Amino acid sequence: MFESLSDRLGKIFDGLRGRGALNAADVDAAMREIRRALIEADVSLEVVRAFVEQVRERAVGAEVTRSVTPGQQVVKIVNDELVQVLGSDAVTIDLNAPAPVTLLMVGLQGSGKTTTTAKIAKRLKDRQKKKVLLASLDTRRPAAMEQLRVLGEQVGVDTLPIVTTETPVEIARRAEREGRLGGYDVLILDTAGRTHIDEELMVETVSIKEIARPHEILLVVDALTGQDAINVARSFDTRLDITGIVMTRVDGDGRGGAALSMRAATGKPIKLIGVGEKMDALEDFHPARIADRILGMGDIVSLVEKAAEHVTAEDAQKMAAKLKKGSFDLDDLRAQLLQMKKMGGMGGLMGMLPGAGQLKKAMAGANVDEKVFDRQIAIINSMTKKERANPDLLNASRRKRIAAGAGVEVSEINKLAKQHRQMADMMKKVSKGGMGSLAGMFGGKMGGMLGGMPDLSKMDPKQLEQLARQAGINPEQLKGLPSADLPMTDKLLTDVNKLLKSAGGPGLPGLGGAPRFPGLPGLGKKK
Repeated sequence: MFESLSDRLGKIFDGLRGRGALNAADVDAAMREIRRALIEADVSLEVVRAFVEQVRERAVGAEVTRSVTPGQQVVKIVNDELVQVLGSDAVTIDLNAPAPVTLLMVGLQGSGKTTTTAKIAKRLKDRQKKKVLLASLDTRRPAAMEQLRVLGEQVGVDTLPIVTTETPVEIARRAEREGRLGGYDVLILDTAGRTHIDEELMVETVSIKEIARPHEILLVVDALTGQDAINVARSFDTRLDITGIVMTRVDGDGRGGAALSMRAATGKPIKLIGVGEKMDALEDFHPARIADRILGMGDIVSLVEKAAEHVTAEDAQKMAAKLKKGSFDLDDLRAQLLQMKKMGGMGGLMGMLPGAGQLKKAMAGANVDEKVFDRQIAIINSMTKKERANPDLLNASRRKRIAAGAGVEVSEINKLAKQHRQMADMMKKVSKGGMGSLAGMFGGKMGGMLGGMPDLSKMDPKQLEQLARQAGINPEQLKGLPSADLPMTDKLLTDVNKLLKSAGGPGLPGLGGAPRFPGLPGLGKKK
């Protein structure tokens, strides 16, 4: 969702990083570009003004002018301010209340309330082992109650029996009684929505709130709504005093402005984001991680968490044992492909890797088809157990049979076999000789450099010169570089310590202490 904003900011920062020093004119030009980029991303104008003023105030201060890398320091300031706008700390759903803890889901029609209700129920059941009861209070939309019942069955969560003659307030009262008598930990109420905000909707929702006394009131907002999402959030917050926001369709091609504006405009935290249609496609909202993604710094923590969620310790141990033996058959390849699909495919993983923006663009330009994983899995599924365990059995007639079964051309079978062979060879090299043998796979100069990894500190100048020539480097180019004997490390540490002291504290420059812009609930008051 943040791709266009990330690209624009990336170009601005590339220009700043290339400068040895920054003056006021450079900062002003960058601020104009940042303002334009945020407005084009559909960020609320008042939030843009607040953000740009705060960044400018810090960018022309001592922490940049005294920095050894002014351009990088401006990026750091923008990152800090993005985190502040998005909410500083991650806030999860609060279940610290007597059972059954009631969650009230509110929002406009079409924002994804019912699906999000089922996703939250599955999340609470699977991750926190809670006993959850779902109840639909939507008596207006056709089949709304039936939809929640079906979703409840899918995720293995109980739903309140449907009584079509009851009003939403009566259903809420019955749900509360059923939740209490049935020993449920959590009760989630899915309210009706409208295509727009009206007084009837608000009166009904306020009545439900008075009856249900919810511990959490979660506003579900479609991230594709744009700036109007902020008006919706303010309207609901004024009447209901919402406790948090859930953004849906964050995986869409929206411009991301609603997410950047919501917290600052309402003062209420974004707690969860919907990143897909599947029932497990719901993530905690971490402001720092989202800011890192926007600025192209990746999100390694989320990537590791996602890997831990989809890869069991048992599977990891089995794979490690196979790697040690140098064994890698087509069943292993299929398992790797399935895990990659579960984790969001190549595109999803690329978005979490630092500096992968350019590589992602190159993949898009090369028209890399992510459905190739589905075809490769279908090809492997069309093989017999013996063929998967021993790919050497795949002769021409067998490949024709597999191609017919998978609905692909024989050429795709050949490509998959070649891909598997390359991966299997790599596994064998790693198991036999470790990283030195793996380096040898790259051949030539790279293999010569990595294989063996000699201790450079113990080599005389002639040996170093010979090593440089083997690597394809002209030794003349190395002349004039700082000698290894110079105490560069001590000098650098002294400079950094001075820099940290000049920033006014033991932390990194720009962390904390900066006044917030006034007037917006989520940004605090300026001192």
